[in-house]
Amino acid sequence: MAFEAAMAIFRLSRSFPPEEKYSLTDQIRRASRSVCTNIAEGWRKRRYRAVFLNKLSDAGQESAEVQTWLAFSLACGYITQAIFDDLNERYEHVYAMLTNMERKVDGFCRGA
Repeated sequence: MAFEAAMAIFRLSRSFPPEEKYSLTDQIRRASRSVCTNIAEGWRKRRYRAVFLNKLSDAGQESAEVQTWLAFSLACGYITQAIFDDLNERYEHVYAMLTNMERKVDGFCRGA
């Protein structure tokens, strides 16, 4: 889900103005990809409970950053309210899944 949302942001951000290339465009792409990479890194390190939890926490923080960049994109008129609502909801769902994983950490780390 996080990967699909990051790809949607990539495709969408191609239409952002050139002057945003090194700020909003770069930042929203970086943050959206970081959600995915933190999940992947955490999964591979799940034998270490604390590291796994840390990576899930990092992914959640990056998810919040994406939502903030989406808010900027909306306020600047680069995306519509409907696009904002869709992507924001996706990241809310990703965050809820990460929170659930944190609550059930021992089930993920057992025997890893």
